[in-house]
Amino acid sequence: MLKTTAVRSPNRRALAECKPRIVVVGAGLAGLAAAKTLLENGFADVTVLEASDRVGGRVQSVQHGQTTLELGATWIHGAHGNPVFHLAEDNGLLEHTTDGERSVGRISLYTKNGVAHYQTNNGKRIPKDLVEEFSDLYNEVYDLTQEFFQNGKPVGAESQNSVGIFTRDVVRKKIMLDPDDSENTKRLKLSMLQQYLKVESCESSSPNMDEVSLSEFGEWTEIPGAHHVIPGGFIQVVELLAEAVPARVVRLNRPVRRVHWNHSRQEEIADHNGDRRAAPLGHPIQVECEDREFIPADHVVVTASLGVLKKSHESLFSPGLPEDKVQSIQKLGISTTDKIFLEFAEPFWSPECNSIQFVWEDEAQLEQPAYPEELWYRKICSFDVLYPPERYGYMLCGWICGDEALLMERCDDETVAETCTDLLRKFTGNPDIPKPRRILRSSWGSNPYIRGSYSFTRVGSSGGDVERLGMPLPYAESTKAPPLQVLFAGEATHRKYYSTTHGALLSGQREATRLIDMYQDLYNADATKPNV
Repeated sequence: MLKTTAVRSPNRRALAECKPRIVVVGAGLAGLAAAKTLLENGFADVTVLEASDRVGGRVQSVQHGQTTLELGATWIHGAHGNPVFHLAEDNGLLEHTTDGERSVGRISLYTKNGVAHYQTNNGKRIPKDLVEEFSDLYNEVYDLTQEFFQNGKPVGAESQNSVGIFTRDVVRKKIMLDPDDSENTKRLKLSMLQQYLKVESCESSSPNMDEVSLSEFGEWTEIPGAHHVIPGGFIQVVELLAEAVPARVVRLNRPVRRVHWNHSRQEEIADHNGDRRAAPLGHPIQVECEDREFIPADHVVVTASLGVLKKSHESLFSPGLPEDKVQSIQKLGISTTDKIFLEFAEPFWSPECNSIQFVWEDEAQLEQPAYPEELWYRKICSFDVLYPPERYGYMLCGWICGDEALLMERCDDETVAETCTDLLRKFTGNPDIPKPRRILRSSWGSNPYIRGSYSFTRVGSSGGDVERLGMPLPYAESTKAPPLQVLFAGEATHRKYYSTTHGALLSGQREATRLIDMYQDLYNADATKPNV
């Protein structure tokens, strides 16, 4: 059975008297977790509005032949105390997870068992010992990037508070000062640095690491324990949450046009003299759907992605959001990380190869590479081999992020398949690699209901912006209006776990708990009033 969250359950009588109406916008992990927690704690009038035709949000598991491919969330990041892990473990979703699908320590995309093949654009493989030497150097500098937040180290002006600029500068100096390396080896290491930063950008879902804040980078918190893949698909976690939410509660294909809050939508009524005047509707909130249906509510939990808020916050809320919340939306970052799955009839890679990493030797001396549109494919950092082949067949998964991912999304399947085949032939030095027999890819950037993969702390933003994004409206200290009208959940609102599925799930539970606690306190206050 699915375990429930322990929260203060409000008095049923209090809820029966108040009958609060709650609308949840979005049926991803955050929205479903919020709805499930509210329903389990006695809130009977809950409606979930989902813009698309499916639940799950940025979890999208797709059946591909006999297997399941993840277009969105792939890994459960950490085990100890991770609510997503415990859901999966308690419900038997990890019984068939192989050793190759568990990874301890820092993971890099799919890369785990086996050996990563670092190939140059000249078709040569970089020797394994040189790769390991560079990897140790890079990881040493990565650890330094964590210290600015964790140890309160001051950020030097020369770094421009950027993870990318700092990392490139420190790693380059260490490479150039190594007396034992030849010029050719130094050039290879400098080229690998660019490739590592592309991988890091895919993991951060940033356009490039130059945009990621150095002073804030270490606040993101890793949950201890192994990372896990769910063989049956991450969507099984979504289904577990959805099981606790009756089908009548979730309304698909219901995009929201505007949230009218604080009695901002009024109706015209006649007074006792027959004169017409505007008067507020009964509920403080009217959630307006795209088809102009209005759903009255006392509270609305908005789980829209940061990408949607950036694009649409002005039209989505009436009255508009407070200026400090708008600034936080603008400061925080979100970009697109896309996957490109290629299926082959036979493997052209060796059995121990777990990934093919693309190292462009002509990028060694560049600062952050900026590519013209026609060279979007240069941002593809690698192709990972999906293990085990008994489950996936002969499948590679490529990674691309930033503006180049958006350009990839605009291409047709044939163009992307041809481009990827050309790259694989070029970097492996094998001109006989056939075109893949099937291709499947994600398109998070151009999805109008998502607009990006997940959030990051951009240069100029901070954890305080994440906190502000998650603060409910109206602000308690500034008004006598009904409290907790508009609440905000989603991965971008979790200060320590942004960008993760567990951050999304916990944020939904957090906002539900706010409402549960408020109604409990209201009941307690009424119960202790003296009789006069």
